[in-house]
Amino acid sequence: MRVGIDVGGTFTDFVLLDDAGGRIETYKCLTTPRDPSDAIEAGLHALEAQAPGCIAGLEEVIHGTTLVINAIIERKGACTGLITTQGFRDVLELGREIRYAAYDVFAEMPEPLVPRQRRLEVNERLRADGSVLKPLDEAEARAVARALKNLRVESVAVCLLNSFENPAHEQAVKRIVAEELPGASVSISYEVLPQIREYERTSTTVTNAYVKPLTEKYLRRLEARLAGIGFHGRLFIMLSSGGVTSAGTAAEFPVRIIESGPTAAVIAGQYFSHLFELPEMFCFDMGGTTAKSCLIQGGVAGIVPTFEVGRVQRFMKGSGLTIQVPVVDLMEIGAGGGSIARRSKLGTLQVGPDSAGAEPGPICYGRGGTLPTVTDADLLLGYLDAEYFLGGTMKLDLEGAKRGIEEHVAKPLGVPFMEAVWGIHDLINETMAAAAKTHIAERGGNPHVVTVAAFGGAGPVHAWGLARKLGAPRLIVPPNAGVGSALGFFTAPRAFDLVRSHKVPLASADFPEIEKLFHTLETEGERTLRRAGAEGRIEFARSIDARFIGQGSETNLAVPTGDFATLDRNDLRRRFDAEYERLYGRTYPESPVEFVNFNVRASLPVKLLSLPKLARRPNAKAADAIKGQRRAYSGLAHEFISHTVYDRYRLAPGVDFGGPAIVEERESTVIVGEDGKARVDEYGFLWIESLGSGSSVPE
Repeated sequence: MRVGIDVGGTFTDFVLLDDAGGRIETYKCLTTPRDPSDAIEAGLHALEAQAPGCIAGLEEVIHGTTLVINAIIERKGACTGLITTQGFRDVLELGREIRYAAYDVFAEMPEPLVPRQRRLEVNERLRADGSVLKPLDEAEARAVARALKNLRVESVAVCLLNSFENPAHEQAVKRIVAEELPGASVSISYEVLPQIREYERTSTTVTNAYVKPLTEKYLRRLEARLAGIGFHGRLFIMLSSGGVTSAGTAAEFPVRIIESGPTAAVIAGQYFSHLFELPEMFCFDMGGTTAKSCLIQGGVAGIVPTFEVGRVQRFMKGSGLTIQVPVVDLMEIGAGGGSIARRSKLGTLQVGPDSAGAEPGPICYGRGGTLPTVTDADLLLGYLDAEYFLGGTMKLDLEGAKRGIEEHVAKPLGVPFMEAVWGIHDLINETMAAAAKTHIAERGGNPHVVTVAAFGGAGPVHAWGLARKLGAPRLIVPPNAGVGSALGFFTAPRAFDLVRSHKVPLASADFPEIEKLFHTLETEGERTLRRAGAEGRIEFARSIDARFIGQGSETNLAVPTGDFATLDRNDLRRRFDAEYERLYGRTYPESPVEFVNFNVRASLPVKLLSLPKLARRPNAKAADAIKGQRRAYSGLAHEFISHTVYDRYRLAPGVDFGGPAIVEERESTVIVGEDGKARVDEYGFLWIESLGSGSSVPE
């Protein structure tokens, strides 16, 4: 048995999977922001009540967490110091010397995680090829370490110039810091990110050091609490790149789990894309705090080498802290069930990006919230049942939601009450659709052919409206969609990504030396997985980041495993030109190419997930699952109309029904518009289409 636990900003989701029998149990509860392990322990006890003996029988706990990214955004990490090469003290503030808002003279840049007084220099220098230009002065390095001790730093980042080619000086500084500050954590760039580009390498290493003590403490506490309730298996953590790793590796490299939580839904979407042979899927996961989405093409979600966190301007690239680690190509916007609605400074309706979160939450939760949110609007529109939220375990305050929207939205805007309520719901759909269209277009997709897959507590409520605005022909909603992203934990490989920079022209590259470099990376990757208890055959995937000489960005090129020395240079050049032309429309055969980064993914084969099939019932009809009728708002009619309410647990495979309809399960609610048609497949997925789209729903 395995359990996936996804800690979100508002709710913590649990999925218990019995691999032998295919049984799935789910649970959802409010997140406990002060200590996420409180909600985890409470949720596991709830699962134990549903499936007695499950905790003792657990082989794995797979966990996705927002702890790291929240610590960065809220600036609650460790007191951190930076040791760098003389002359490079200010690289965190210089960055790439690019203004994200070129014409805004008041544009703010993110505050560095390490203030200038805790950024100290050592007198050493390596050349670009790693040879020593100026040896490290160890006495000076020891004095710098003592100075950081006097500043009471808890964690130290070490990032020296060109150390990705030669780590000797960084390793010496690491030894000295360990001797002078025995209680401090140490992160050196050669271990965190041995990759070219000084700013990105420094920023990533500093971020790792900043959150390392917090992550170590949290994971130790979580392991102790799990052991205390009878868990004897292994704890794994979701990586931002879509794999899972051991708690020990996550504690050592917490910068790799910044996007740990949001990645799970995308990995589940990849699995469903393969299962149903859907060439273009738009994975949409809307929770209480944010909405995350990703375009999956050919069953594969894109991986990007860099991303930003803690943006000063949330939707403006360049206004955040740059992190250079592999991460699933997610689009994230501040649009969740807890997104706060208000009158903007321009006198218009604004929804988000700030959220009421889990504490105090939307007004209707009755936990002290006073500002109206998307969930309050969804309740007033009739989409949610105040008596059946979370399966009836959490009653919603309808009157409180009414007062909040009237006071904070309708009256300030001077609009009718229902216009304000519908405006909140429709505006958040419009915001997500606009961002989604850009995301899809930038990746060469077409919103008119994608299948939207909805996850999260709020996702199925808004997916119909989002799909209509995208012009998508089809929407699918998996069973237990409210916790569906946690299913992604079970389909993710146990994996670790490694990279090493070594800039060399293709024409003169020493291929046997490159093979040695790849072999070193593979050995390191295997060692990391074995330390995490991995058994069985480990697979390796190789790739190279290459570019035209003089170019500022690279193109990733997959290369076959095996002896690199036997590869043909001309064939590699042809592969590069073909990939470059596919991405950008043309290539430049006369321009020489150079290799920059060498990448390896070490992974174990994925444990196959066998989704349970629903038992077929002769003569089953959709009418068998009707709970009743409820008046809910129609965006087409602009008035309340009667919707048929279905109990999702009683919908048999093969049945179909038309809208307007509301399909309820414990953790989420699905809305089907009046021009929609839905069908239940053998796994319990809802396949929904618009009658005017011309698409078909699989039998």
